[in-house]
Amino acid sequence: MSLAAFCSGNFHQLRHGLGNGCNIKLLKFHGGLIPGKVCDARRCNLRSLTTRVEVKNQRSETSKSHSINLNLHGGAVGSFEKINSNKSEHHEFKSIQCYNLQEKLSDNKIDRPATILVFDIETTGFSRENERIIEFALRDLLGGKNSTFQTLINPEKVVSNAYIHGINTYMVNRPDVPRFKELVPVLLQYVRSRQMAGKPVVWVAHNGRRFDVPFFIKEFQRCSAEIPSDWLFVDTLPLARQLVNPDGSKLGSSSLKALREHYDIPLVGPAHRAMQDVTTLCYVLQRITFDLKLTVPEMMDKAFRASDITKVSS
Repeated sequence: MSLAAFCSGNFHQLRHGLGNGCNIKLLKFHGGLIPGKVCDARRCNLRSLTTRVEVKNQRSETSKSHSINLNLHGGAVGSFEKINSNKSEHHEFKSIQCYNLQEKLSDNKIDRPATILVFDIETTGFSRENERIIEFALRDLLGGKNSTFQTLINPEKVVSNAYIHGINTYMVNRPDVPRFKELVPVLLQYVRSRQMAGKPVVWVAHNGRRFDVPFFIKEFQRCSAEIPSDWLFVDTLPLARQLVNPDGSKLGSSSLKALREHYDIPLVGPAHRAMQDVTTLCYVLQRITFDLKLTVPEMMDKAFRASDITKVSS
């Protein structure tokens, strides 16, 4: 399991690092359907998606880049994999050590309370009414194969704040980058494939209540799509504000950058890119829940629903 304490309900028993998953990037569309292995799927009409994957072999400590085509064939997703030795123009995020206790869980038949997804977005600005999401990434804390998901998103507008995240108009305003309405059914299908039967999905983001979640909800509304009722959201910012320094004083800042520096977490890749911030938050979440002695059920008690946000907005 991705969090050692997840099996007992205690985040603060964590002992290892994150990683060992396929990094799925939905970046390009192609016209043809390529047969492949069929996984649990729901029907939706989309073009094929080419993804880029980097997998780390834990034994040899080597990495290989792969290209995978995800295709919707008869309502199901198939995959075709091939080795790709060429360097990509997009930054390839390094695999990181991850809690992977699936065998232990299977042996002990541990009942996990929820699927926990750490996520982050990058946008064209701060107004969820006028601006759009241009990058999305998540990591399933359970770990394992395909435990990460990331994609650029075509906002169909000019990106004027590339100086913040490094994503410019040319990178996203392209026909081979999916629009959010094309991403929705793929994302829903992916989350369903990770979700445990009868258990909720808990989405974790830093400053999520004021930024990530409202943007997320607005994009779903533009697509006339509903956020599933069993999706819960947790904002780590209020948790971070409870932290204190060794001398008992409050932290000077509760930003993700400040927390990374407070916990001496190394920065891998560019800051303010969605997957990098997800990676950082996974480490930060481990440390925060350790310091606060916070259990999974206790964290879930602090969760809110999409409807709570829309009520405030209306």
